[in-house]
Amino acid sequence: MKKLSVCVLFGGMSPEHEVSLRSAESVLNNIDHEKYNVFPVGIAKDGDWIIYGGDDYSELPSGAWLHNPKNCRGTISPVRGQGLLRFEGDCVVRERIDVVFLVLHGENGEDGAMQGLLQLAGIPYVGPHISASAVSMDKTLTKLVVDHAGVPQAVWHLVRRGELGSHMDHVIAALEEKFTYPMFVKPAGTGSSVGVSKAADRTALEKALHAAAEFDDKILVEEFIHGREIEVAVMGNDNPVASVCGEIDSGAEFYDYDAKYVTDTSTAYIPARISEEVEEQVRELAVKVYSAIGCQGMSRVDFFVTYEDNRIVFNEINTLPGFTSISMYPKLFAASGIPYSQLIDELLELAQEACK
Repeated sequence: MKKLSVCVLFGGMSPEHEVSLRSAESVLNNIDHEKYNVFPVGIAKDGDWIIYGGDDYSELPSGAWLHNPKNCRGTISPVRGQGLLRFEGDCVVRERIDVVFLVLHGENGEDGAMQGLLQLAGIPYVGPHISASAVSMDKTLTKLVVDHAGVPQAVWHLVRRGELGSHMDHVIAALEEKFTYPMFVKPAGTGSSVGVSKAADRTALEKALHAAAEFDDKILVEEFIHGREIEVAVMGNDNPVASVCGEIDSGAEFYDYDAKYVTDTSTAYIPARISEEVEEQVRELAVKVYSAIGCQGMSRVDFFVTYEDNRIVFNEINTLPGFTSISMYPKLFAASGIPYSQLIDELLELAQEACK
């Protein structure tokens, strides 16, 4: 039986580039190289596509991978049947690619753009397809779908970047009329808590709006939910399944980028510190959100469970969740009986199944 050729695609031009490199390191260290022909392909911050020629994947997070002498430039052709094109001097070598394991996060990686390229190329890929990726990446569109599905979520308000100039006083007044402090302010289209702030007063709110506007034209402002942060990994195509629930105690004001990837203040509890009844409800709602958006392959669905009355509130969905050594998605399925390497196998199978 011929070995499956798998392209692990990582990096990208988004603010989540570094997170992607750490995810790719873990995927490449855990994928079965005896079972697959693996082609690590990284997209540099300047947009250059590089086929990584080394086998020391610890080079990825540091950026040293960019300077490996065995590297060469390459790209995935949008022409069906061409696969991965390797540029060697004046020659172009074509490599067959059976499936792409997307380890991209953020803009042009999980927003439907890369999914569109791969769909044109006729190459199966891990994760949701174009429409579900686009809707999930834009938190305001996600909110509309989730609301239509009848899943409880935080009260929210959309602010446009263009309103922050001469209309800032009007924006602040509208938000203060709708919410009490603190409020959460997020760019609509980033992950890993990039650009997210918790605003405790008017001065902080104005600063938070400007900070979010650096990353997106659309800014989401939400009410503060006082509760446990609960995460669920979902996997599957037509019949998705949910993992056990995990809980994040950020050890900080909230679970921001630093708490996720820089400091060691956060603590993960698997299983989450909630009752079996509430956990089952969360898992059911996770699958409901996943299906309503039209996801395939995988996603991580996040909720709050309020301290006061165990009310379940949807937070957000991440279609290409982190795959670092500390990321919740692989850890949640490991706790559900599917170890990391087997999880990669199952996701690759689901990718191929979705394209049949």
